[in-house]
Amino acid sequence: MSAETPFKSEFLRTMQDRGYIHQITHPVELDEAASKGVITAYIGFDATASSLHVGHLIQIMMLRRLQQAGHKPIVLMGGGTTKVGDPTDKDGQRPLLTHEQIQGNIATIKGTFERFLTFGDGPSDAVMLDNDAWLSNYGYVQFLRDFGVHFTVNRMLAFDSVKARLEREQPMTFLEFNYMLMQSVDFLELERSHGCLLQMGGSDQWGNIVNGVELIRRVDQKSAFGLTTPLLSTASGQKMGKTVGGAVWLNADMRSPYDYWQFWRNTEDADVGRFMRLFTDLPLDEIARQEALPGAQINEAKKLLANAATTLLHGEDAARTAAEAASAAFEQGRLSADMPTLEIAAGDLAAMSNTALMIAAGFATSNGDARRQIAGGAFRINGVKVADANAPVTIDGAEAELRKGNARMRLVVTG
Repeated sequence: MSAETPFKSEFLRTMQDRGYIHQITHPVELDEAASKGVITAYIGFDATASSLHVGHLIQIMMLRRLQQAGHKPIVLMGGGTTKVGDPTDKDGQRPLLTHEQIQGNIATIKGTFERFLTFGDGPSDAVMLDNDAWLSNYGYVQFLRDFGVHFTVNRMLAFDSVKARLEREQPMTFLEFNYMLMQSVDFLELERSHGCLLQMGGSDQWGNIVNGVELIRRVDQKSAFGLTTPLLSTASGQKMGKTVGGAVWLNADMRSPYDYWQFWRNTEDADVGRFMRLFTDLPLDEIARQEALPGAQINEAKKLLANAATTLLHGEDAARTAAEAASAAFEQGRLSADMPTLEIAAGDLAAMSNTALMIAAGFATSNGDARRQIAGGAFRINGVKVADANAPVTIDGAEAELRKGNARMRLVVTG
């Protein structure tokens, strides 16, 4: 089935119209199954940090689209697979986390999904599972006998996720090499326990997903399907969700609703319509109207995108507050009490360098990063460009506006 062929099922029509589909293993069969009744699908999320980031958001939205079409999403937390680490698109092995660290990350990630999905016991209600529940119960010999026989090293070496790593002459440990087997077993387990017939993910997961599809069809003689999205980058080629200051986290304590709103407000002109389709529930006809706005009017579309995306994650009140604070700061030239605030004791502030203040404000990740940005003229205090990274902070009064470029602002308050 080509990208131009219309699907019968509401789910796949929506996925196609909004730009989510890159590859499908058996498109005609999947479309038929989604047309006839409720299907169950899952996406896995490893818990390598205490928050997911914008790079994960397209996967979360795929589960949302699935549920909106009347189907059942499974959010699979990788309590087991995180112990190994996904080698896809990595030049080296991830640091190994303890069981306690992984479970702590899962605990802080869970709330994000509740913003996008409805959980419960109904036919289309989402459920959250942890693959540690079964992966950690397998004995090594049992795992090899039950599943190792179905995978050939020859084929595993041919998958892009492995081949690219080896072509870069980066070592891949045997631990990491097992990751795709574990992910395939996840799919098999979910098919058996929850009737799950579809795994979704980014296009970099295609090889892992295909292995799971084939394992189910070979071992249980049942239909299973895979669907991947394109790997996202901005119009200028930057990886989606990455900024100079690092990842765009989804947890409010790691990136404020104001800064999250600003991230979407600063979307490149060419990306506005695409991001509206992928990351908001705005109707397609409204999106078409917005992305066609001429000249400077596209900035109003960017605000609409920022409001819609921020509302989904943080709620309508937080989005409105962020929009008003941004308007006060950027359009009216005044400070807003709703701007993210950094409180520092007067004595501590007087002892800080401009580099240290930039790091404390979350504008830089290291001394070197702060110095580079200051040298490039990115850091301003009360509208005055900071020239000397090592000079002590100079602020008159009890509060000041800190700004990094045109996208990030902080109100520093001394006590």
